[in-house]
Amino acid sequence: MSCTRLGLSLLLLAALGWTEDEHGSEDSSHPKKKGPGHGHWSYADKDEWPLEFPDCGGQMQSPINIDTNSTIFSHELQPVVLAGYNLDPSERLSLMNNGHTVVLRLPGSLTIASGYPQEYRAMQLHLHWGSPEGPGSEHTVDGRRYDGEIHVVYYNPSSGSIKEAMRQPGGLAVLAAFLQVGPEDNVHYQPLLEQLHKVQEEGTERTVAGFNIEGLLPTNLSRYYRYSGSLTTPPCYQTVNWTVFNQTVLLSKEQISLLETTLQGDDDKDLQNNFRLTQSLHGRKVLANFQASLSPRRVPLPDDGVPPVTPAPDGATERSTAEAPGSDGSDAPVTPALEDTAGGSTDKAPEEGAGCPPCADSEKQLGFALQTAEVLAGLFGVLFAVTALAFLIYIYKQQSQNRRPDSHPKPNVIYTAATTDENAA
Repeated sequence: MSCTRLGLSLLLLAALGWTEDEHGSEDSSHPKKKGPGHGHWSYADKDEWPLEFPDCGGQMQSPINIDTNSTIFSHELQPVVLAGYNLDPSERLSLMNNGHTVVLRLPGSLTIASGYPQEYRAMQLHLHWGSPEGPGSEHTVDGRRYDGEIHVVYYNPSSGSIKEAMRQPGGLAVLAAFLQVGPEDNVHYQPLLEQLHKVQEEGTERTVAGFNIEGLLPTNLSRYYRYSGSLTTPPCYQTVNWTVFNQTVLLSKEQISLLETTLQGDDDKDLQNNFRLTQSLHGRKVLANFQASLSPRRVPLPDDGVPPVTPAPDGATERSTAEAPGSDGSDAPVTPALEDTAGGSTDKAPEEGAGCPPCADSEKQLGFALQTAEVLAGLFGVLFAVTALAFLIYIYKQQSQNRRPDSHPKPNVIYTAATTDENAA
């Protein structure tokens, strides 16, 4: 009898372990119950992740700092096109607080129709955020950290299963977009945010009605960065094709605050600052399908009591205790125009190029370039006129010098007819 119970227990443990692996991609929705607190890892001990998860110490880790001056333009990167994202309200989705983030399970019918050479099917989406003291995106652009970040995780079905895809190069893909404070509520995020209080405690799960998942992403999916990296949470598998959109998504300050103050994580503490620090590129290339900014702007990156440090040239993490511009929506130099950010009013026409992390500097540089071009055009016009005048003077002088010195004009002579007397003589 005891042997039978032991066998059943082992089978149950094996099944639970398989379930964890099967859905363990980038913030599993089924956390293990071991170790300190309620989770098997935490953001408080990020430096210790490689001890239990060796891939976390690899050479292709995520997130990274995107140095726009170092990106490589690639015309082969096609605009991202999504299919099947407008879900009917009758479809029920699982929403869970796994102690590290809030996870929304997605049906496999959601696919990426264009933008990758291989097929990818959706698995889940989750969010990363900071705290009232500072922003919490995982990726940074030219040293700037944004208020939050959304990740939509996909797997390649040709791998056979999610478990296999997680371990194969290119087996996973993540679409990432920055969240930023805007002037009004983002209606597309309300179906998700209004359910947070129902999953406040770690491990709680609820079902929510289907809605337009594509509305959670930027309206412009044609401009993005692409690089090879990893899951940003343990087990940190280095099998992810990352797409980081250039356009940000606007949420109101109240919506960002709801993210930062509603959920609880380990030991019933507020679930805040659930982001990993940026990792070294180790020679990796970051591609872009548009011309990125030529004038990067670096701003302090806040952290929990860590003093400012000199930025590493390879994009390693830099943090500061100061509040970063943009965390309260007051960062005028880089706040995008509302018309080209996802969120806010949907009746405003988008304007190409606005509402993206490096675009403010690009517009300034473009204006300066146009002014310089106008000045140069004026100078070239004056130079051409002077050259033409000098050429005409030269031709005139040459003609004058070619005249003979003895060719003086002869006086006019008037001949009169001879008289009769003069003829007789």
